[in-house]
Amino acid sequence: MASGPNVRDLFDMSGRVAIVTGGGTHLGTAMAEAIGELGGTVVLASRRLEVCEEAAAGLGEQGLDAHAARCDATDEADVQSLVDGVMEKHGRLDVMLCNAGGSPADDDTPNADVAKFREAVGMNINSTFICAQTAARVMIGQGGGKIITIGSTHGIMGTDKRLYEGLGHKRSSIGYFAAKGGVVNLTRALAAEYGEHNITVNCLSPGQIPKPTVKPTMVERMRLRQPIQRSGQPKDLKGAVALLASPAGDWITGLNLLVDGGWSTF
Repeated sequence: MASGPNVRDLFDMSGRVAIVTGGGTHLGTAMAEAIGELGGTVVLASRRLEVCEEAAAGLGEQGLDAHAARCDATDEADVQSLVDGVMEKHGRLDVMLCNAGGSPADDDTPNADVAKFREAVGMNINSTFICAQTAARVMIGQGGGKIITIGSTHGIMGTDKRLYEGLGHKRSSIGYFAAKGGVVNLTRALAAEYGEHNITVNCLSPGQIPKPTVKPTMVERMRLRQPIQRSGQPKDLKGAVALLASPAGDWITGLNLLVDGGWSTF
């Protein structure tokens, strides 16, 4: 006989509420969609409310329970207000997906701008810490929850400059590499802190998932660099999010899960 719930039931998120920061575009919207498709309520939040409203409306047209909110994830008061609003409206917070971040444009080292380096740290490490800690206060009170951070293959490896030569494609800033590495280990530290409260903390590290604005020649060069020789797409993160956000991942914490088509194997 089976020793527990049916595996389909383990991925059921009915009645659960999630915040996805940076949820209005690209990877954020796809990850929010995954939670919504499992029956969860999703709140898409970013500094650009109108973008989140448009994305939430699109998810709503699919029959998903999606809402929009404005929040600057680097601002502690903003994040607290977001969490308070979710608690007031929905009564609980089960998942905080700390997706807000980015790579500010900068020159390559040794001519990188220290101010841009600090900005990258703020956009990625500071925002992740603020969102995770604010959510944890609520989750401790309700007996558990899930925190998912977003790293990158850039957080565990350097870059081959030759990949970008001759195409006019700007690499991620050196601060982004440092910041994403910090997010990976911040995740481990928070997992160790929050495990006793039944809160799991895991990092999802995407590989090369190009935005539509990336030149086709660059996309093709990245494709050929991967063992699985196709371009990554936002939907490729949905399965990993389903695992880490749902009860299926209840005994997984402190993990850095690479979803990169094998990019990091070379």
